[in-house]
Amino acid sequence: MMNVYRRSRRSWSSGKPVMKSMKYGFALTFILVIVLTFFLFQSTDQMKRNQNQGDRSRQNAALVFYCAAGIKPPVERIAKAYEEEYGIPVQLQYGGSGTLLSNLAVSRRGDLYLAGDQSYIQIALEKNLLAESIPLAYMTPVIAVQKGNPKNMQSLRDLLREDVKVAMGSPDAASIGRTVQQLLTKSGDWDTLKEQITVFKPTVNEVANDIKIGAVDAGIVWDALAKQYPELDMIHIPQLDVGKEQITIGVLKSAAHPAASLRFARYLAARDKGLPEFEKFGYEIVDGDAWAETPNVLLFSGGVNRVAIQDSIEEFQKREGCIVNTVYNGCGILVGQMKTGQQPDAYFACDVSFMTQVADLFPDATDISQTDMVVAVARENPQTIRSIEDLARPGLKIGLANEQQSALGALTARLLKEMNLYDAITKNDGPRTPTADLLVNQLLVGSLDAAIVYEVNTSQARDKLQVIRIDHPAAHAIQPFAVGKHAKYPYLTQRLMQTIRSAPSRQRFESIGFRWLDQ
Repeated sequence: MMNVYRRSRRSWSSGKPVMKSMKYGFALTFILVIVLTFFLFQSTDQMKRNQNQGDRSRQNAALVFYCAAGIKPPVERIAKAYEEEYGIPVQLQYGGSGTLLSNLAVSRRGDLYLAGDQSYIQIALEKNLLAESIPLAYMTPVIAVQKGNPKNMQSLRDLLREDVKVAMGSPDAASIGRTVQQLLTKSGDWDTLKEQITVFKPTVNEVANDIKIGAVDAGIVWDALAKQYPELDMIHIPQLDVGKEQITIGVLKSAAHPAASLRFARYLAARDKGLPEFEKFGYEIVDGDAWAETPNVLLFSGGVNRVAIQDSIEEFQKREGCIVNTVYNGCGILVGQMKTGQQPDAYFACDVSFMTQVADLFPDATDISQTDMVVAVARENPQTIRSIEDLARPGLKIGLANEQQSALGALTARLLKEMNLYDAITKNDGPRTPTADLLVNQLLVGSLDAAIVYEVNTSQARDKLQVIRIDHPAAHAIQPFAVGKHAKYPYLTQRLMQTIRSAPSRQRFESIGFRWLDQ
């Protein structure tokens, strides 16, 4: 037994077989860890590559663009230049403006729509097909004839001659047909002319081609298109000269890639990118925005508007691919900065009185909303304040806005003077603030017994504050918005204003207590 025990003890104590097995085990485990780690990283890298390829695929996805046939030449060149510069293909589909619009109304697919006249854009808006629109250029209807005017046509009356064959764009399919029908109906000439028309064509290009090959003697086309045909002459007449039409690019609500669609639309409408191509082809172009991949807009806004507009601005930035630098402050401070030389692209004032002070910079303001001035106190109202007159009681700590720095301060001073309370109440006020938000914060921490603020300033603390209304016609403020006449990107900034005036924006304004004024 002793010998057996000793042999067994020596076998375990030597440990050679066990240690050798453990070494193999550790080595195998280490190799497995390395292999698994390698495959894990390979899989992760592949997933990232697939995700990046997917991102690039979405970013570079082709845009589907429905374009009026008569405007093909400049659009085709611009789309090609855009693809070469940014790698994003644009699939162009041509047709008559009316035909394209009818197809869009049924299919509800596509990214962009360019019509030959503004009436089709208006119809698209009424049908809820368009999200944004940007003007590009202008065209005027003219009579087109073969070079040299072999039949000596000079007026609309000449189109009624028996020896003249006339082609016209269909009013139901082509913008030129619709425009001419409207113009000549007003002048009283349409019923007579339509009986003389030899053929109606679905696009204005086909009218020009028929004149070119001699299939007809004359037709009515756009002046820009006639300039593109060296074989044609054009004749201006009074009945058509009044029919200048605007060419507009619209971003469809059905756009699969709205930000990419808007980016191309901005490129097409840029005065240093797409518009020069339109001008080369004889179009009268608008003075469009300068091109920037990521345009930067400066907005000055009174502090009272912050909560109402900040979400709308964030959405606008994402959709337009731009940056809106918004400076919130008391309107007195903002006006002072503008009078010393700062020129924001847009200004959203707390009250019209602070817009009129810079009317030379913002000549066309639109009233957006209205809010009341109120007395705010803590929910418990420990001083039992019931009216604005109670603020004159001795010993109260009253908060007022600075009348030089803010619209609220100036309106408060005017209100108190009209109510003959200015001297009595200002005896109780402390240091004045440039914005109502600061007064609300002081109320919440107990530093004030009451403050005169805008009602909307209390919206974020309704459970902690009590509002006492002021029954006086001067106790309200109207908030106007305006695009500056020196705005770097006026059309982009106009679209920012449209966003502020939109239905979702209205809901935000009304949810915090503003009354909506914009029509």
